[in-house]
Amino acid sequence: MLVRSKVTRLRSLGQFDLPDLPVFPENVVASYAAGMRADLTGLVTAVDHVGIAVADLDAAIAFQRDTFGLEVAHTEVNEEQGVREAMMRAPGDATGVTQIQLIAPLRDDSAIAKFLDRNGPGLQQLAYRVTDIDAAMAAIRAKGLRLLYEEPRHGTANSRINFVHPKDAGGVLVELVEPAEVH
Repeated sequence: MLVRSKVTRLRSLGQFDLPDLPVFPENVVASYAAGMRADLTGLVTAVDHVGIAVADLDAAIAFQRDTFGLEVAHTEVNEEQGVREAMMRAPGDATGVTQIQLIAPLRDDSAIAKFLDRNGPGLQQLAYRVTDIDAAMAAIRAKGLRLLYEEPRHGTANSRINFVHPKDAGGVLVELVEPAEVH
């Protein structure tokens, strides 16, 4: 990869002291080099939320409220994913343009519990709002990227969701969210 080789060269000259950069799969790089891209234009409408894994949901809600003045927009338990979650938004933002999702594990075998064991609390995902999850999944697959699930899953507030594998997205767990009012 061109960027990686330039950084490696600059490191050897003592000009960079950076950790290794995330590597994008060769099939993705090759598809872009050939001018091919799966078109998500019009499907992605906003950054829906940023997910933060927490051990104690109530303490995390209090911190966000007392420190940043955020308000709880929605809370729920998602048994399928094994989490308890809260969506928080800026005061006066009735539309919830972009929210913060606080996610706490309900059980030790949940993905969030495993994330906390590996990484501790912190940023866990970046979620894009899409108008059609099925079309977005088809476009992602056409790029040669892996999704975590074959079919969309139940997400917050009856949304439909899926995730792009972080190894295919530069180390970022990307969530695709189709809000309930769309389907």
